[in-house]
Amino acid sequence: MSVAGTVAFAPAGAYASSKHAQLAFSRSLAAALRGSGISVHAVMPGFVETEGFPQKGVLRSRLLGRFVIQPPRVAEAIVGAVEKGKREVTVPWFPYRLVSIAQVLAPGLVARFSGMSDYRPGSI
Repeated sequence: MSVAGTVAFAPAGAYASSKHAQLAFSRSLAAALRGSGISVHAVMPGFVETEGFPQKGVLRSRLLGRFVIQPPRVAEAIVGAVEKGKREVTVPWFPYRLVSIAQVLAPGLVARFSGMSDYRPGSI
């Protein structure tokens, strides 16, 4: 999953749409399985540096580059979510969870800023 499931990110509309669908499915599945003893966890990382998605190579903004994380951090978040029984986890919490909250409270403002994100077109 991805934090893109909680934020409409202008430069990556198709990607964000697919992640929104995954999050909705996760939430629906969690509700359907409630009381069954089966847990559903959604771990939503922000930018993660991987071979297939070299984030630091496509981010022009130094500010955004500061929030790129490595895969082991995501793995730790997955283990933590399962161990603590958390249904949804954003990793890292700052700044991504704040942006997710802003999306709910002020979608127009988030849309304006995501259009100026310095993310190179075609990188996703």
